[in-house]
Amino acid sequence: MLLPPPISSVAVPGSSVSHDEIARLVAQGCPLEDYKGKRVVLIIPDSTRTCPVGELFQTLHAHLGGVVRSLDVMVALGTHQPMSEEAICQRLDISLDQRHYQYAAVGFHNHEWDNPAALRRIGVIGRDEISELSGGLFAMDVPVDINDKILGYDHLIICGPVFPHEVVGFSGGNKYLFPGVSGPEILNFFHWLGAVVTNPMIIGNKWTPVRKVVDRAAALVTVPKTCLAMVVDHGHLAGLFCGSPESAWDAASELSRSLHIEYKERAFHTVLSCAPTMYDELWVGGKCMYKLEPVVADGGELIIYAPHIHEISLTHGKLIREIGYHCRDYFLKQWDRFKDYPWGTLAHSTHVRGIGTYENGVEHCRVKVTLATGIPEEVCREINLGYRDPASINVADFANREDEGILHVPKAGEMLFHLKQRPEWAREM
Repeated sequence: MLLPPPISSVAVPGSSVSHDEIARLVAQGCPLEDYKGKRVVLIIPDSTRTCPVGELFQTLHAHLGGVVRSLDVMVALGTHQPMSEEAICQRLDISLDQRHYQYAAVGFHNHEWDNPAALRRIGVIGRDEISELSGGLFAMDVPVDINDKILGYDHLIICGPVFPHEVVGFSGGNKYLFPGVSGPEILNFFHWLGAVVTNPMIIGNKWTPVRKVVDRAAALVTVPKTCLAMVVDHGHLAGLFCGSPESAWDAASELSRSLHIEYKERAFHTVLSCAPTMYDELWVGGKCMYKLEPVVADGGELIIYAPHIHEISLTHGKLIREIGYHCRDYFLKQWDRFKDYPWGTLAHSTHVRGIGTYENGVEHCRVKVTLATGIPEEVCREINLGYRDPASINVADFANREDEGILHVPKAGEMLFHLKQRPEWAREM
């Protein structure tokens, strides 16, 4: 089905979409007559995504606040940690005083993926359809649960950025519903689907099997939906697209593909991937591997440099310490041993560890992944990752040495790095 194109505003390279342009686009894309007396919820990312959510929230509130019955905010956490009221205020660029006065009527909600009482089943994607969507990789019934609060609103406004993504190809659009506000069954299924396809084959590609599953699940959500898809380039709002979640994401991902993928002539034997502070545990800091794996040479080393990270994951850390970090085939070839673990956790493990093989009881990963974080050495060894004392690393020593095979990425996790010529290991997959 052809969808109407989104309303859009794209800035000149190096500049930002202006506030006036944002207000114009919001007014055009969210006509007041369509929202009178409606209960509206704004679905936003947590603090692990770079984007001016606050400006969009404040613009929407100024535009719709006087006509809607209610305008609330839900944080699309997926399985991330809940945000405090103060943290949500920071995400929305408002003070606590503003929260208690100007925005006192706005409800703040965190998604609760692991609370069955907070979820409602809206359907099941049958095994035959799953087989078709996954290209024959899986044939199983997949229940689709979503946050029950969502279904009590008259309109959903999805507001978030689009970047290359290791599970779905490009983030954004309906991904803010699944896994953003979804239950664990669908979440675990498509994360493992992405892991089976593998990160290098998924990331930076649009119409992946996972995107097809996500869009199919979203079709079961009958509440009307509007999406404000942002593309952020080095801190600038490079583009804003307003339309259906599918059409806004489609257009935004094209701009993301042109801005967020950096091509290199050669692979690097050493990559220092520096995690920004918005990644506060390895569960999200793993993006520093996902986005750079394609440019690490065979046998090379990728160092995740993040002295501020002290946790593997508050939510999933116990399970990760139990299974460790391993390549896909380590799990697939021992499936009876691992099939009952949460598939999303297995997927995270493979994404951080990267491509590899498992033959005759021996695992061989293509690259070495080393943590230079606050996670102790004994824990790094326990989870099958290398260790470097972050105090032993002088970041400046890694800069401007690409001709020596050393790559330094000061803010890793959002830009995807690829080789101009597809490497042999990727052609064989």
